[in-house]
Amino acid sequence: MIEEKTDNSNRGATSAEKLVNEPNIKKNKESFTSTSEQLIEAGEKKEGEEEYVHSVWLKKFSFRIALLSMFSALAVVLGYTLAGIPNVELFTLMIFLGGFIMGYKEGVLIGLLSSSIFIFFNPYGVSPLPLLTYQIIHYGLVGLAGALTHWFLKNKKYFKPKEDLYVWQILLLFAFIGAIITIAYDLISTVIGALVIYGNLDTFVPYFLSGIFFTTVHEVGNTLGFIFMLPGLIQLLHKLLY
Repeated sequence: MIEEKTDNSNRGATSAEKLVNEPNIKKNKESFTSTSEQLIEAGEKKEGEEEYVHSVWLKKFSFRIALLSMFSALAVVLGYTLAGIPNVELFTLMIFLGGFIMGYKEGVLIGLLSSSIFIFFNPYGVSPLPLLTYQIIHYGLVGLAGALTHWFLKNKKYFKPKEDLYVWQILLLFAFIGAIITIAYDLISTVIGALVIYGNLDTFVPYFLSGIFFTTVHEVGNTLGFIFMLPGLIQLLHKLLY
């Protein structure tokens, strides 16, 4: 009887200990699960950041200088190559691509450098000073726009340059950006042209309408280039550099 009582009391003590410790065990499990999830999320975030931001090649100063020069040279060469076809150009796209791949400072530099070379050595002559100034500023901002677009996209789930960028979200965004950049350039350059040639804005509408066909070609061509060419070029360069 004494042994049975002792066993019963031990069992009772063990059951009581289990009841006391069970909430603590449950709490520890929940804490461990939460910590594990946080570590996994942090790891995924870090991995994503490294995938889209860091590149061994782009960390090298000498390589960045070479790449900046390459983008500027390609923009100028493409500008001269297509100069004989009115308002058909890949100059804007190449500057935007340079900013997208290299970042803010280099994007602006690519725009300023390539536009300065192209404008001053234009086979059709140098633009008037007000228009020339605007053109250089415009293309510097195009390079900046490329960098800002990459910053906007880099953490988006649908931005997968190692897989496929021909998804509707990317294509719609690039189409919008290409159209806005081109429309802004055509409108502002036409305003400046009207002021330089006629000295007032009264002639803006007829001056703009007189070139509406070439303006339409310019806007459609750039928009299509941003839709069909830009995603593929970004994928190619991303695979080479990252």
